[in-house]
Formats: sequence, structure tokens, C-alpha cells
Amino acid sequence: MTEYSPKKADSSSLPKLSIQSKSSSSLDNDLLYFLKKKWTQFWNEPEFFTFGAERFQGQGLICHQHTDSLFSSTSGFSNYRGLINLCIVLLALSNGRVALENVIKYGLLVNPMYWVRLFVFQGPKDWPCAVLVAASNVFLLTCFGLEKLLSQRTIAESVGRSLHILNLLVILCLPAGLVLYIHPNPVFSSVVLSMYTIIFLKLISYVTVNRWCREHSQSKKSLRKRQKSTSSLSSMLNDEPHEGGDLADTKYIEYPNNLNLKDFYYFMVAPTLCYELNFPRSARIRKRFLIKRLIEMVILSQVLLALVQQWMFPTINNSMKPFHESNYPSILERLLKLAIPNHILWLIFFYWFFHSCLNVVAELLMFGDREFYKDWWNAESITGFWSSWNIPVHKWARRHLYLPMVKSGYDKMTSSVVVFLVSAFFHEYLVSVPLRMFRVWAFMGMLGQVPFAILTSKYLNGHFSNMALWVSLIIGQPLAALMYVHDYYVINHLHADVMSTS
Repeated sequence: MTEYSPKKADSSSLPKLSIQSKSSSSLDNDLLYFLKKKWTQFWNEPEFFTFGAERFQGQGLICHQHTDSLFSSTSGFSNYRGLINLCIVLLALSNGRVALENVIKYGLLVNPMYWVRLFVFQGPKDWPCAVLVAASNVFLLTCFGLEKLLSQRTIAESVGRSLHILNLLVILCLPAGLVLYIHPNPVFSSVVLSMYTIIFLKLISYVTVNRWCREHSQSKKSLRKRQKSTSSLSSMLNDEPHEGGDLADTKYIEYPNNLNLKDFYYFMVAPTLCYELNFPRSARIRKRFLIKRLIEMVILSQVLLALVQQWMFPTINNSMKPFHESNYPSILERLLKLAIPNHILWLIFFYWFFHSCLNVVAELLMFGDREFYKDWWNAESITGFWSSWNIPVHKWARRHLYLPMVKSGYDKMTSSVVVFLVSAFFHEYLVSVPLRMFRVWAFMGMLGQVPFAILTSKYLNGHFSNMALWVSLIIGQPLAALMYVHDYYVINHLHADVMSTS
């Protein structure tokens, strides 16, 4: 029987130590290197012994071979689908237990009529929000009229720019001032302010692209059909048919033929914040796809409202006493208890809005660009998350804020910080104004993303940075929500109770 044993270390491969030619520190370094190398080999590399393999090969007597265990890094095994399914089952069971406990403790709190009264009609105090929705056309038509005058050279560029800035400032300030003065329902107010914020961003893009067109025509360059929007000027002004896809045979519009109400209002309702003269279009409306998305919209909206009533409201109400008493262990317990339902609601809302709702609008308008989100769940950095979870906002910020600043000579870090500042302002705008209180929790939370992104990119990578991202999303949102709800409760309810008893 032949015997195979592991090879002995070749003396020529060992570091040669010469006491006469090397100092003691060099000897120590060589010895440490040798020991580290041997320890690595001992820890990672298996040593195999096989006896009589040639004699019994092919006789069915050999049932063992050189193989690593599956969990070893050297095995090359990566299929953990069954364990992932186990985690999903455990997650479903644990959340099912929490849901059952919630129903047993609080009863069935779901009441659809509550939302009907909240969103549809509560009284004359909600009329200003309805008036603001209708009055938005005044600002839209003002912007459109100014662009018509600028295209005809009726007014100077400087005058038109000043009037556009004034119109945009009124769009931001008028609804906010009206909400702060009259104080209609906070939910309805937040929806109206979100609509005006979208109008504000869209009009900036509309005005900017038309100005680029005028500058391009004044330079006496031939107007080319504009391609899909990119960072270069020619790609922003011309468009060409896209290769492949089910696209309609359309005529491509050139400036100033795009200045008509049909084109203008198409952009206002299109699921994008960046204006183009020629958007990619689909050839037809896919009825089956549209029906699926509509069913998702209806069902998921009811699920969201039911979970808020049944799960969020009781947890938030029970959190007010620990916050008011500064009972920090109880606050932490309530925060962790609120984190899971809040995150589930956020994930459902993401799918409902960015996939179902935006695809319904895009399908009805035959809008071709359906990249409303990317795989943000795989992001390994904060910047990667913010550039992939809300693509319409990311495209607008990159096209109209980040790239212009970089081209003006600002470094990338400064430009990125400014983008986060603008985002932080609008987050605070959409929360503090409807609640009529300014606590800057949303502003500081968004601005805190900058140092958090720097730290995670410096000290974490791969799976660990992705886990840090998930922790920030799961913990950060309910913490901000609890802070705002607590402050709102103290101002509007606790203060009112104190005044009534006094």
C-alpha cells in the first residue's frame, strides 16, 4: 500500500536568518513574518492524507475526497436560499404574534370612515387647501406666459429671470403662510405643500431647459433633435428615437414649438421632475399592466391606512408619557417597538408610490422612462442609497444643482453638501409647516447623513455598510416621528389641558 504524507517544508523556502548581517530588530521582524505565515497556513489550508488511493480507485471502495465544509470560506458555497426562507418565516411568525397581541390588547381599531372624514371634508377650515390646489394654475400659467414672452424677445432675459424668481418664491411662501395662519388639517396641508414643492421643482427645470434652448439658438448652431437627457448641452436640447422597445412614431419637437399648453401640462402631470422637449413615449397603453397597478394602488392604500390605525396610533400614544417624564429606558423600548411597524409601512409606501402610482400615471400618459427607483436595498453607502431610491429627485438634483455647481468650480464635496442642505430644507418644510412648529428634527436628520456617510465609507464596506444603512433607516425614522409627535402633543394637547384646568 502506497502512503502519501504532507510535504515537509523546504529549507530553501524559509527565511534565512543571519545573526552577523542583521540586527536584532530585523531578526524579530523575520521571525514574526515566518510565524504569521505558518499560522495562516495552519488556520486556512487543510492538510490531507490519503492511503492506498491508486489501488482501490474505480473499485467502489473510495467514498471520501478532499472537501471543505460548506460554511468554510474556502468551500466556494454561496447558496443560502433555504436559510433566507427560514428568516422570512421567522419574521412572519414574530410579526404575526405582535399583530395578534395588538388586536387582543386594543381590539379592532380599523375604521375607514375616519379617513373619509379626514381627507374628504372636515369643515370650512379645510377650504383653503382646496383653494390652493385650484390656485396652482395661476402660478403655472404665469410661468408659461413668461416663457412665451421670452421666446418672442418681448421682454429681456434679466427681466424674465427676475419675474420667474418672484413667481417661484410665491409658490413656496404663499401656501406655507396660509397654512400657518389658518392651520387646516395637518395631513391635508402636507399633501398640498408636497404638490406645491413638486410644482416648484418642475418649473425650475422647465425654465432652465427653455433658457438653454434660447442660448443654443443664439449661438447660431444648428438645432439637432435632442437625445435623452444627459449632462451635455446638446443632449439636453435634442432627442433621437431609442433603439428597440415598443415606441410610437412621433414627430420630434424643436424650440420654440414646445411652448404650448398641451406640452406644458403634459410635463406638469408626467412622473418626472426634469423637463425635456421630447420625452420617450410608448406606443400604446397596456391595459393588463394598468389594471394590475390600479388594483395594487387600491389594496395597498387600504393596508397602509389600516396599519396606521391599528399599529402606529396605539404605540405612539403610549409613547407620550415616557417622553414627557424623560424615562429613557421606556423611551428606548417604545422606539424599538415603533421601529418595526414604521419600517414596514415605509416599505409598503415605497412600493405603493414609486411602483404602483407612478407606473399608473406613466402608463396613462404613455411615458416611456419608468426608472423611478434602482436597487437601493443593495446600496453600500448613504450616497448610494439617496441616488437610487428616488430617481426623479436624484435626476433633478444632479441636473439642476450638483452639475451646475461642479461646472462653476465648486468641488464635489461642497456640491454634495449643498444637495443635502436643499433636501433637508424641503423635508423640514413638509413637516414643520403643516404641524405649525419648527423643531428642525427632519432638517438635522437629513444633514446628519453627511457625516454618517463619511464615517461609513471610511470604516465600513460591503455587507457591514449595507447593514449600517438599514439600521439608520429602521431607527432614524421612528425617532424623528416620535420627536415631532411628542412636541405636537405637548403644544396642542398638554398645553390646552393645562390652560383649561387653570
